[in-house]
Amino acid sequence: MNIKHAGDQASLPGPEDWFTGKVRIDPLFSPQPPSQAGGALVTFDPGARTAWHTHPLGQTLVITSGFGRVQTWGGPVVEVRPGDVVSFAPGEKHWHGASPATAMTHLAVQEFLDGKPVEWLEKVSDAQYLG
Repeated sequence: MNIKHAGDQASLPGPEDWFTGKVRIDPLFSPQPPSQAGGALVTFDPGARTAWHTHPLGQTLVITSGFGRVQTWGGPVVEVRPGDVVSFAPGEKHWHGASPATAMTHLAVQEFLDGKPVEWLEKVSDAQYLG
């Protein structure tokens, strides 16, 4: 058994290359072989969002608080709220973040492939974000 108590791991600011706006990442767990799953709690201030990105083995988000938005490449912007679970397929280009007026927090779980859980791409434009 391994227990990480709340506060054992420092919160991190979301890197500017990966996010627009203020984002806080609270690491929760890293892969422990043979598992390849990692997870974090991510909080987005109003208007904050990820850049477009993909995950080699997919990603699952569990919205825990606030009000947010998600979009896959070529699809519509979809609003999400607490209790919603969003699953992205392996390699599916997408972004996610808060609504323009309300913060949003989600639990993000993704698997690592060859040590890498994500491929970051271009930033989401304001026009794309607003849908």
